[in-house]
This record gives sequence, structure tokens and C-alpha cells, in this order.
Amino acid sequence: MLGDELVSKPKRTLLPVLTVLFLISYGLLTMLVVEQSKTIDSQRSLIQNLFQDSVQLTTLKGKAIQKQNADAQARLQNKAPAARPAPQADAPAQNRNSSKFRRPLPQRPPKDTSGEGDQRRMLISI
Repeated sequence: MLGDELVSKPKRTLLPVLTVLFLISYGLLTMLVVEQSKTIDSQRSLIQNLFQDSVQLTTLKGKAIQKQNADAQARLQNKAPAARPAPQADAPAQNRNSSKFRRPLPQRPPKDTSGEGDQRRMLISI
């Protein structure tokens, strides 16, 4: 009798519930991928805009510095003839020192040492 009661109960399977949950999770995953794609695209456009703004700002700063240097140089040139004192014994030394402040020497590129050898290590053969 106990065997008859157990067999007569209908079996409930979780297959329909699992199928519905799978479809819902798959839909959520698809939505996540689409949203991430939109986010990546918006971040890419934002980075491009920021880069363009940075380039424009750098250009404006460069122009401002050039203008400032040109104005300072013009002021120095306007002041130099009027501010020259009468020649004295120390005048040549002062002129050399002050000219260094007005116009700095251009920077030279570093010396390329790849083609040169150390003189101490060079062998001289006859």
C-alpha cells in the first residue's frame, strides 16, 4: 500500500521554471552588454573631446607665452638705449653679463656618443 501511494503522486519537474529563469537571465545579460557598449562609446567620444580641448588649450598657452616673451623683449629693447650709462672701465663686463640675461644661448642637442669610442680604450696598431 505504501508503494501505491508514492507512485500515484504526480511528479513535478522544475524544467519550465528553469527555462523561464534562463530566458530572463539571458535577456538581462543582453541588456547589460548593450548598455556597456553605449557606455564605452560615450566614454570614447568624451576622451576625444577632452583631447581636442587639451590641444586647443596647449595652443592658446603657447601663443600667450610667445606674446608675453615678445612683449618683454620689446620692453627690454625700448629700455636698453635710454638706460645706458656713460662708458666706464667696468662697462664691458656689465654689458656681457646683462646680454646673457636678455638672450639665452640656444640649447644644443645631446652629443651622439654611439659613433665615438673612448680614446683610452682604442687600440693603435702599426
